[in-house]
Amino acid sequence: MRLTLLGTGAAGGVPLYGCQCSACQRARDYPRYQRRPCSALLEVGNKHYLLDAGLMDLDQRFPVQTLDGIFLTHFHPDHVQGLFHLRWGTGDHIPVYCPPDQDGCADLYKNPGILAFRAMQPFVKEDMGNFCVTPLPLIHSKLTFGYLFESVHKRIAYLTDTKSLSQEVLNILHTGSLDLVVLDACTPPSVEHANHNSIDEAIALVEKISPRKAFLTHISHDLDRWLLEKKPALPQNALIAEDDMLGVVR
Repeated sequence: MRLTLLGTGAAGGVPLYGCQCSACQRARDYPRYQRRPCSALLEVGNKHYLLDAGLMDLDQRFPVQTLDGIFLTHFHPDHVQGLFHLRWGTGDHIPVYCPPDQDGCADLYKNPGILAFRAMQPFVKEDMGNFCVTPLPLIHSKLTFGYLFESVHKRIAYLTDTKSLSQEVLNILHTGSLDLVVLDACTPPSVEHANHNSIDEAIALVEKISPRKAFLTHISHDLDRWLLEKKPALPQNALIAEDDMLGVVR
């Protein structure tokens, strides 16, 4: 399995509109430090799946018949806004696997175009052919799933947009070793957020989950500024994610 982080930013992105902090200015001066909407591309064999659809250039990145499906974590705009343009395309329908959120976002359900929404159920593993996926309920302001992807002897968990993890989710993660976890770490230490982990909360979860490798993502400009100023040491198996970062699990 191969996972590429396409975006690693919180809802406002980095640089944040109008902000003159050191992290935002660095991102303007050096585009490699910019953070796009939190999303990723999962490749398993010859199949390609998008994890969240907040990027606004999906039609350019993924020509017709190059996406085998989209997994949505939830229906907040920064995770689905790219669908509003993509839906009016032509060609085969694109399966969009998502939480059973009856509200969705705006008129996506009413006017789906080429998007075929398929609600998944929490903790119900589905066989996708050459891998399995289990939706994991996360703790957020809207019905939200993380996803556990498993191929033969390999496991990747994608857990953005969550405040801590429930014991039930931790139990699922502990049923086998995790090769890679991508985990919400939105704010600096001790900065309380109702819907997202701070970096110290995320690191505590990484220590509890004990994956081979952890990418910390959904990062705000406040955390980037703190990282720039403090340059903290992280656990050996944890990295601050960057856009276009690649994780390969063989």
